[in-house]
Parts: sequence; C-alpha cells; structure tokens
Amino acid sequence: MPRPSFLSARPSFSLPHLAMPPRADWIFAFRTTVVGLLALAIAYALGLEQPQWAMMTVYIVSQPVAGMVLAKGLFRLAGTLIGALASVAMVKLTGSEHLFFLGLLAAWIGLCTFVASTLRNPEAYGAVLAGYTAAIIGLPAFDNPHLVNELAIARCIEIMLGIVCAGLASRFLLPQLARDVLVERAGASLRDIARYGAGAIGGTAKAELDARYQRLIVDIEALAGMRAYARLEAPSLVTHGRMARHTIGHMLSAISAVHTLLAHASAPDSSWRPLLNRIKTMLDGIAQGDWLTQDVRPWLRQIEEFCREAEAMRGAPLQPHEDRAAAAARITLLIEFLTAIRQVLEGLAALRLRAPDPPGQWKLPALTIDRDYEVAAVNAIRAAIATTIVTAYWIATRWADLAGAAVMVAVMSSLFATMPNPLRSAWDFLKGTAYSVPFAFLVGQLMLPHLPGLPWLLALIGLVLLPAALGMANPRFTPIATAFAINFLLFLNPRQPMVAEPWLFLNAAIAVLGGGLLSLAVFAVVLPRRPQSVVERVVEAFRADLTRLCLHERLPKPSAFESLAYDRINQLMAPLERVGSKGQYVLDGSLAAVTMGLEILRLRRFLREGQIEPDHAAAVSEMLVRLARLLAIRIPHAKLLRDMIGSLRELAAEIVKETSPNAHLQAAASLRVIALALEDHPLYF
Repeated sequence: MPRPSFLSARPSFSLPHLAMPPRADWIFAFRTTVVGLLALAIAYALGLEQPQWAMMTVYIVSQPVAGMVLAKGLFRLAGTLIGALASVAMVKLTGSEHLFFLGLLAAWIGLCTFVASTLRNPEAYGAVLAGYTAAIIGLPAFDNPHLVNELAIARCIEIMLGIVCAGLASRFLLPQLARDVLVERAGASLRDIARYGAGAIGGTAKAELDARYQRLIVDIEALAGMRAYARLEAPSLVTHGRMARHTIGHMLSAISAVHTLLAHASAPDSSWRPLLNRIKTMLDGIAQGDWLTQDVRPWLRQIEEFCREAEAMRGAPLQPHEDRAAAAARITLLIEFLTAIRQVLEGLAALRLRAPDPPGQWKLPALTIDRDYEVAAVNAIRAAIATTIVTAYWIATRWADLAGAAVMVAVMSSLFATMPNPLRSAWDFLKGTAYSVPFAFLVGQLMLPHLPGLPWLLALIGLVLLPAALGMANPRFTPIATAFAINFLLFLNPRQPMVAEPWLFLNAAIAVLGGGLLSLAVFAVVLPRRPQSVVERVVEAFRADLTRLCLHERLPKPSAFESLAYDRINQLMAPLERVGSKGQYVLDGSLAAVTMGLEILRLRRFLREGQIEPDHAAAVSEMLVRLARLLAIRIPHAKLLRDMIGSLRELAAEIVKETSPNAHLQAAASLRVIALALEDHPLYF
C-alpha cells in the first residue's frame, strides 16, 4: 500500500455521500451559535476591549458532551491564568531587553509544549494554552510594560465569560451528559467484546477478528477519557468515574484473554467443545442485549457455572493426543476471559443503575498512560525554534501585524505537536483559516460598515457561524470548521461602529496566513516526526518493559501493564497507517507483547508466592533471565530464538505431571504461551 500524504486523505465532498446532519448535530450547532452570540453581546455590554474573545472561547470549548465542555473550559481557564501570569512576569522582568524577552518566551512555550506532550486531553490542552497565552498577551505589551496588566486582566475576563456561557448552556440547555454517553459506549464495547469472544470460539476468520480487536482497543481507550468528563458534570457522579475505571480495566483484561485464546484455536479441543458452544450461545445473547433494561443476573449465574466446569476440567483425563500444558493454557485463559466478562457485567450494571460504591467493594485496576519524553523534548525544541524565528523577525522589523503571525506560529507549533499527525492537523487548521478570510472580508469590510448597530452584527455573524458549528459537530470536518469559526472572528474584529479598512484587513490576513505557512514548514523541516521512528520507539519500549518484568523485583499490577500497553498500541494506529502494510507485523507483535507480559507477570507472581516447587522455581527464574537477555538483543538472532522456544517448551513439559497442582499447570501454560508468541512473531522479538 502506498504511503498516503497529508494532502491526499482529505474528506470527499461528492454529493452521493452527503446526508442530512442528525438532530444532535443541529442541537449542538444552534446551542453553540446562540450562546456565542450571547457571550459577544454581554462582552459589548460590559465594554470589554476585545469582545470577540468571549465568542471565540465559546467555539473553542464547545463539545457535544457537557462534561467535555466543562473539562476543556476548566483547563482553558487554568491555562489562561497561568499564561497571563507568565506574560506579566516576562514583560516586567525583561523591560526593553529584546533578546532576553525572546529567549524567555521561546523557553516558556517549549516548556509548556513538553508538559503537554506527556499528558492527555484536556490536561494537555491546558498546558499548551499556558504557553501560547503568554505570546497572545506578551507580544502586544512588549515595549509597553504599562499595558501588560490591563491586557492580561481583559483577556482573562473575556475568556472566563465565554467559558461560563458555554458551560452553563451545555449543562442546562438540551444537554448531552457524559454519564449517559459513558453508559451507552460501555454497553456497546461490551457487546463488541462478546461478539469478538463468540467469533473466536466459533471460528470466525482471523482477519475479521483482528480488525474487531483493533477497533476494541481504540473504543476502550476512548472510554478512559470519557470517565473523567463524567466526574466533572456533578459531584454525585464521582462514583461513576470509579465504576467506569473498574469496568474499563476488566474490558482490557477480557480482550487480552480472548486474544491469547485465539492462539490455541487450532489445538484439539474435543473434550471441551460442548462447554465452548454453550459459552458462545451466552456471548451471542450478551451481544444482542438491551442495556437500558437488561438484568445481568442470569448471565452472572451462567458464568459462575461455566467457570466451575472449566476448573474441574484441569484434573480431568485428557484425550491420548492432547498436550496437558496446552490444555491447561486453554482452560486458564478461558476462565480469565469469563471472570473478566463477569466483572464487566457487574461494573456496567452498577454504572447504569447509579448503584452506590462502598469503600473496598472493588479493587480498582490501575490505568496508566505512556509518556514518551523523547518525543516531548522534540516537540518542545520545535515549538521554541518556531517561536524564536518569527518573534525575532517581528522584533527586528517592528511590523505591527507580524504579532498576529507570531501568535499563529506559537499556537500551531505547540497545539498540534501533540497530535498523531502534526503536519496534517496544521494543514487542516490552515485551510480553515484561509476559508475564513473571504467571509470575514465580505461581512466586516463590505456589509457591516453600511449596516450599523449590534443587531446587524449579531445577525450576520450568526448566519456565517451556524454552518461552521454544524461542521464542528461532524468529526470529519471538526478541525477545519473550528479553525474557520475562530479565525473568522479574529479577522472580523467586531467593534462598534465597523469601519471599512481593507488594506489593514489584508495586511493582518497575510501575516496570519504567513505564520501558518511558517508553522507547516517548521513541522516539515525541523526535527520532523517520521512514522517509522515513532514505531521503532514504541517497539523498543515494549521490549524494555518485558525485560523489566523478567528481572525487576517490584511487580506492577497486571492492569497497570495492560493499560500502558494498550495506550501505546492506540498511539501506534496512526503511524502504522502511514507506513502501510509493512507495519502489520509491528501491530501483531505489539499485541503478542501484551500477552507475553501478562504471562511473565503470572510466572513472577507464582515465584513470589512460593506456589512452584523449589527445583522448578529455580528453572523458571533462570528461564526468565534468559528471556530478558534475548529481548535485550537489538539484532534478530534466529538460532537464539529457536533455542529459547525449544527450552520454554521443554520446561513446560517437565513441570507438568498427572498430579501437578494448578499453579504448576498454569505456569506450564504460561511458558507455552510465551513460546508461542516468540514463534509467531520472530521479527518483532
């Protein structure tokens, strides 16, 4: 597959694909536009210097879900306040020292970009905003330090006004609550997990199952963000955050178990096929369940029964052709999958019914995210360089409108640095900015000078921005539509009375678009993000994690390892699409690395708890050391890999006996699963 460019993957505008937007999109568009106009009118009534910032803030923080608006608004406010304080400090500290001011501003934006690159939305958004707010306030006040306090206070008031208006409207005006979205999406994810499990048991084609698995990873990772939004809607919903965390953690465990179980699909299973068929029937029922009314207790009873039957099969006589270690592996994984499904059912029922969450009822799983400090440092350096270039040119030429270009560069180089494809995101933003120029010129330079008065101003702005808000509700057009709305207001610069100043307008537009082009050039030239390098870093991170699991005394929670691993895999999706089919082995290997890590943790837990006989425990410990040495080798070595696979299989066969305790059976199963992962993915490990 040829590698797509950031220009080729644009949305299609052909008529056959157009459809009437759904009701929810219309509600979002009307609410955003009306509230934005209200914020603008209030800003005029209060006599604020730049009233358009109040309406711009409404469009910036508006989201379809109330909790998302509150989260984005909260962190925008925090970022604005921090950035305003930083700008005041820089202007006061540097005075007329141009180079000192330039260095401080570039360093501050670089620092904020670094912090944002190690966080997730909306926290990352707040960190980015703290960076470029300093440029928005500090650049106009440069050489005029007596104005900096006034500018900082005015900007904070305007933004707070927009945040308050947007937050109140999203919560009380036809709201779509994050709690409801969370329950709906969690139920949909459970149905998808059930379909995936039923397909794995029923023999669905591997390609289809792999596609389902990848979609599940993306959907479940998105749930982790939604749970944070639910907690912000009301204090009473904090409990839902804990319930959602419980449910999400066990969803990840469920898909891990069933994905590993797929590796044993070709093994003889005549003795347990009747049990699998009954489990598949139950999963089909779960996949078709109505989660608004469904009673989960019958399924919980069935799962308990299935787990007892599977447990009893550990000591049951095997068929002559069956391998005891392989059978133990299948049974262990099946029980883990069923247990995770039961815990997901319990968590989802409690979430849906708003059940109380007594302290200690659940041991909450650890949910962690990947923090790539190398990428964060690159993003910080790039943002600092871009800011330095444009600000130095502005200081040298004193071209007044170049301040707008400097702000654009600061915004784009920091805001889009954290995106999976910064160049594509910056290009979409620049396109939306360019589209807004003729509309702002038509309304601000040709119409409003001849139609004085606030009613005409509000009517014409609403007429232009209502379609933009409708586009913001559609994920296909959100980046371009948002950039259009923000920059339309920026170029319009509404005030009373409106005066036609076409040359000043075009001068400002050229400066801003030039800043956008400079940002694109910086992303393309200065330490560009190469998909292959991102993929290689993630692979190395997986190998390093597996090595630590083999050797380090301190063991993380399995849920912590799972969530970190799936967060990395979720980040791999975008760069792997850009490298094409060559990246498929990386995705498959990363998924196998999750399985291998969980089995290593199981072995380490058995060793720590003394559940394996001393002789076998020493052999398992030595095997883990050998595995760590193999993973530490950066150059593939076929003979070492073959020897490792053979040793793992031999040790598994050695510790399994007819009278072996469950721990020995499970340890043998883990060794076999690790061997299978190495055998199936030699290029990765």
